[in-house]
Amino acid sequence: MAQSVSAFQAAYITIEVLIALVSVPGNILVIWAVRMNQALQDATFSFIVSLAVADVAVGALVIPLAIVINVGPRTEFYTCLMVACPVLILTQSSILALLAIAVDRYLRVKIPLRYKSVVTPKRAAVAIACCWIISLLVGLTPMFGWNNLNKMRRTQEANASHTAFVIRCQFETVISMEYMVYFNFFVWVLPPLLLMLIIYLEVFNLIRKQLDKKVSSNSSDPQKYYGKELKIAKSLALVLFLFALSWLPLHTLNCITLFCPSCQTPSILTYIAIFLTHGNSAMNPIVYAFRIKKFRTTFLQIWHQYVCCETDKNTNNLGNTELGNWPLERAGTVPDMPYLDLQKSL
Repeated sequence: MAQSVSAFQAAYITIEVLIALVSVPGNILVIWAVRMNQALQDATFSFIVSLAVADVAVGALVIPLAIVINVGPRTEFYTCLMVACPVLILTQSSILALLAIAVDRYLRVKIPLRYKSVVTPKRAAVAIACCWIISLLVGLTPMFGWNNLNKMRRTQEANASHTAFVIRCQFETVISMEYMVYFNFFVWVLPPLLLMLIIYLEVFNLIRKQLDKKVSSNSSDPQKYYGKELKIAKSLALVLFLFALSWLPLHTLNCITLFCPSCQTPSILTYIAIFLTHGNSAMNPIVYAFRIKKFRTTFLQIWHQYVCCETDKNTNNLGNTELGNWPLERAGTVPDMPYLDLQKSL
């Protein structure tokens, strides 16, 4: 029998669809921009692409599945579990991509002379692959047995086999709150977020020291390099801050549910927390557009060329935008400094 949808559920579905309609095109645009602009094709932006892929999947896969779970159809237990697990995989992938970005920015300012030899495209690809493999293992852990099946059998006194156990499909019905708090949050969410906070504080500290040093020695070009490093580090730290701001409320509610079973959490707070987590997937393209000039330039180029169908003779020169205009290069004296070799990433 078809299940009716209440007015509240209809409002929820509408908001989720709007988030998806912003998230999917926005993050596809990010991937397209990196593909189109050679100046964005380095390790940092490879990790950003990995993050964008996860965000596209949130809009295209997780949000539709979340709508299904909200309606609560009756289905077999493990079918419902499979519907619930993708959000866990993609959340973990986003966290690990953010951690990889933070480590990459740290290496840029800590070992600038050796950065190119340490962070090679092959190693970046291996790091991205490892992030996704770990995410799959963490996100699919409930499928391996850490779930609510036995608990539900005991409470409902059901004697049916695993394949015949039919339930009303909801996230908290199948996913163990012990898994969400002790394993997911306390092991794979909170520690990486704290580690990233420490890394970015150290990045800012190193950049400030370098800027003070270069200012005192009147060397303008290194100052420009570290100034751009500071700007892009601030932008990526903002991405991290928005991620934490979006996900910590829901994890906090999970902790309340586990540690205070008698506490009644207003459903509106739960929905707001869910909207924040899904809405985070739509935030990053906006941050890139307003904070990173090369993204903004490429976004506009894509808009004019493919949406407005305008031809631009500079289309093929995107990779050279703001590159190769450094005074020392024009003078023909290029010192052995990394800021000249790493311009393309800024």
